[in-house]
Amino acid sequence: MHNIGSREFFIALGIGLLHSLFTLFVVLSSFWLCLALWIQQPLGSLLSRITIILWGLFALSLIGVYVSGHLISRRTDIIIYCCAFALALIWYFSLDARQDRDWDPEVAEQLSYEKHGDTVTLHNVRNFNWHADGSYDIRWEDRTVDLNKITGVNVITSYWMGPQIAHTLVSFDFSDQKPLVFSIEIRKEKGEAFSAIGGFFRKYELSLVASDEKDIVYTRSNIRHEQVYLFPIKMPATERKALFIEYLHQADELRAEAKWYNTLTSNCTTLVFDMVQAINPQRLPKDYRLLASGYLPNYLYDLQALNQSVSMKEWYRLAHINPRAEKYDQQSNQSSEYFSKTIRVGLLKTE
Repeated sequence: MHNIGSREFFIALGIGLLHSLFTLFVVLSSFWLCLALWIQQPLGSLLSRITIILWGLFALSLIGVYVSGHLISRRTDIIIYCCAFALALIWYFSLDARQDRDWDPEVAEQLSYEKHGDTVTLHNVRNFNWHADGSYDIRWEDRTVDLNKITGVNVITSYWMGPQIAHTLVSFDFSDQKPLVFSIEIRKEKGEAFSAIGGFFRKYELSLVASDEKDIVYTRSNIRHEQVYLFPIKMPATERKALFIEYLHQADELRAEAKWYNTLTSNCTTLVFDMVQAINPQRLPKDYRLLASGYLPNYLYDLQALNQSVSMKEWYRLAHINPRAEKYDQQSNQSSEYFSKTIRVGLLKTE
């Protein structure tokens, strides 16, 4: 056995570590790229699958050659793979979000508005009439609101994928009319379904929907039978008004330029966080529960944004609207005003 000095030992150790890191890079980058190709299918279903298989074989053969020896030289092996992966990245980041797809009727229209002082006229407010079988009557309407008459803000969480993940909506109460809800959603194409994995790979554009509660909340609680909770939030009047205006700015940005939805970084919860941060940077410290959106109410409770006179467990019981929403379906009064009133029965005041 040959004796080697410490310098040679550390050089050999460093080279071995670099080899291991490159192998790990090949594995992880190939996995990511194959998922991207599977989701995007840029060459159509058949050719994209063939490309995935060929890339997988390329990566596996490279790792095999790289671990056991080399094809040309180790440096050349690295250059070949890195160049190929760089071309794949160029393709992926050249994917542009678009405004002109064949959209699902639920997100076909984009919110716009006219603002004169504190009076805002919203165009393309969704107010669909939903039927028990999931079908709906399409109805888009205008609605005029006075920002000085906002009396409350509610965070609505709708659980459809276990306790960790919830869709987040924000509803504004007014002293002179029924509530208005904002929901940041994927802008589905016709026949398209949501995929959390697809949301990581530029599969969906972002959409901002302004809606009546009898539409966007009712369809979740009564039609899709998701578990829906409504939490009145403590927020000063100036911040309630500023948050509403931030939603208008978000509508401006999405009309000007389409944006990608991202399951982790640009979704229904993180974008609300960004808007609240914009009006009060000190109000919301970063927290893992902004990503695990199902625990957002617990986060708000810890921030004392919810009434502290009851426990969080009791809040979940009070905020659960499904039992009240089901009773609403049995009533003769099927107005949206009555729906909003019904789902708020028994809720604690914010102060």
